[in-house]
Amino acid sequence: MVTETLGKSDTPSSVSRNQTFAKSLSILPQTPPSFHFRRLGNEEYSQFHALILFPAVMAHSTDQRPHDGLSAESRCTVTDSVDLQDGQKKEIDGSLRGENISPSSSTVDSNDNAGEDDPAESPATQEQKNPLQLTPSQSERMNRKRVIAIMGALCLALFLAALDMTIISTALPTIAAQFDANETSYTWMASSYLLANAACLPLWGKLSDIWGRKIIVLLANVVFLVGSLICALANSLAMFLVGRALQGIGGGGVIILGQICVSDLFSARERPVYYAMFGAVWAVAGSLGPVIGGALTQEVTWRWCFYINLPVGGVSLIILLLWLNIESPKTPLVAGLQAIDWLGTLTIIGGTLMLLFGLEFGGITYPWDSATTICLIVFGIVVLALFGLVERRVAKYPIMPTALFESWSNICLLGVSWSQATCFIAGTYYLPIYFQTVLGVGPILSGVYILPQAIGLAVLSIAAAIVIRKTGQYLWIIRASALITTLGYGLFIDFKPYASWARIIIYQLISGIGIGPNFQAPLIAIQSAMRPSDVASATSTFGFMRQLSTSTSLVLGGVVFQNVMKQSAPKIRAALGPELAPAFLGTIAGTNIEKTHLLTEEQKRVVFGAYTHALSRLWIFYTCVAALGCLFSLGIKKTELSKKHEVTRTGLAEQERARQERLEAQREKKRLKAEKNGNGSEMKQEV
Repeated sequence: MVTETLGKSDTPSSVSRNQTFAKSLSILPQTPPSFHFRRLGNEEYSQFHALILFPAVMAHSTDQRPHDGLSAESRCTVTDSVDLQDGQKKEIDGSLRGENISPSSSTVDSNDNAGEDDPAESPATQEQKNPLQLTPSQSERMNRKRVIAIMGALCLALFLAALDMTIISTALPTIAAQFDANETSYTWMASSYLLANAACLPLWGKLSDIWGRKIIVLLANVVFLVGSLICALANSLAMFLVGRALQGIGGGGVIILGQICVSDLFSARERPVYYAMFGAVWAVAGSLGPVIGGALTQEVTWRWCFYINLPVGGVSLIILLLWLNIESPKTPLVAGLQAIDWLGTLTIIGGTLMLLFGLEFGGITYPWDSATTICLIVFGIVVLALFGLVERRVAKYPIMPTALFESWSNICLLGVSWSQATCFIAGTYYLPIYFQTVLGVGPILSGVYILPQAIGLAVLSIAAAIVIRKTGQYLWIIRASALITTLGYGLFIDFKPYASWARIIIYQLISGIGIGPNFQAPLIAIQSAMRPSDVASATSTFGFMRQLSTSTSLVLGGVVFQNVMKQSAPKIRAALGPELAPAFLGTIAGTNIEKTHLLTEEQKRVVFGAYTHALSRLWIFYTCVAALGCLFSLGIKKTELSKKHEVTRTGLAEQERARQERLEAQREKKRLKAEKNGNGSEMKQEV
């Protein structure tokens, strides 16, 4: 029971303050039956707030379980400066560490000894039971300069990793000519980055769970920069491929760890704005990559496509080293290596590489019906299925959280992300082909022509993020985004074999408006549905699925494009003759853009008409993919994002705690199922 003692001389501010105390004390866990307090002065108010109310209110707002005194979850970071004596500071520090302390008699008078019969718990025990530290969001605890520095460094690193996916598209013919690469080697030069990126991406999240975020973020950046240096200095094809593979491995870590760091630094309601920045970076990097690559190759040398990463990446690395302050456990190297799910790592890397090799080789190096292609694809799928079994049954600390796939809403979110990633990469890859083949512009100008989609994507990504932050709602944004994407890619079917600027600008703006919001919204929804200890692994899984989507998207689109071009083969052969016709047919139909200047006006009309027809059928395929995203969005559960921020601890102790929590949840699920089955059997017997 709480009583107030107010005199006539009380000022309105002191009355309001005491009323606030009374309301706050009503939510204290297991408040003694008789609790009396007098009017407090300013100094006492500060002491009482820091010592009792703030931890208690935080604990109540985040944990509805019965409490025995102040739990470890009430520990928080206090940033407001309070002028206290040394002894009082020690008392407050003890409270924030979860120690059992008694309030100062000058602040609180109690008739009972609260918590007298409760068993004492050491801070270590409390920490093990309650691993999450509930804090004010980092944007409140970090000054603006620090936030700008960290996000600027993460965006710089992401820009370089995303840029290297497209920057060599215009430089590749020059590089291949210097190394005398054949058709197979050409394929490897183009795909080695994406293959390594996709295969190793899921591992980065788990490494950051074991050793902490900061050291693994720095490691990923170093690996990427070392790969860039090797590519820049390459004097042989083998050396170049090794460099590209290292770039892909490091780039995957840079991409996914940036998202994980944001989830550690900010609450679910604040993350959309920062993820929108990442989406804008992707859009800019995707459109500027071919432009920068073409300009450097033409004006300087192709090696500067990789040298450029070193100074920019170095600046990002130094900023992260100095400013990124995220808890990093001192995990021993040997113990950390023993905790890695090596069987899961080998199966996911092996399965991913076999599947992507089969898709890359099919129709180019080997026919689609060849034994090599079929075996690679089939065995890749089998090994990936084996990986799922390993994660569910064998792995002690799984790379992928199996709980992610136990919710139909999460599966639908992954489906929406698959649809969005598939369409996004198709736009960045096939729109320049349309501009260069049909409209006859160069690589640099084609990068300029794709800017309307990039602008629409960036603007709506940020706008949607602001709405999500204000309202906490994301479901209607995901559905509207999927619907507008379907409309935008459906309009691409109407592209003409000549420059229609209204169509080129408006259609791309619409598609960008649809693509943008779903860069971050599905990820935020998945993160909010997972345990905090699983957020990093779930984020890595999300990134892995997106990367697989982009890899398979280009292969499937290429198959559609080539098959439609084959239907136009008789017309092209009749118009071009046996010497020129093969250059515009088959698997290399979209790679011989520069040869169109050899054609007469009549021949160009035939070839451009065939390209336009094939691309229109291609856009029909991607419109269907976008429509599937609309269907997936209907299965997503509606929830509201929380403003509270839970800082996830990393390290082996946390991994073991999370494992025990999962095992306990599984046992509880089995127990409830057994009880349900038992009750059903009893009811049948009664009947």
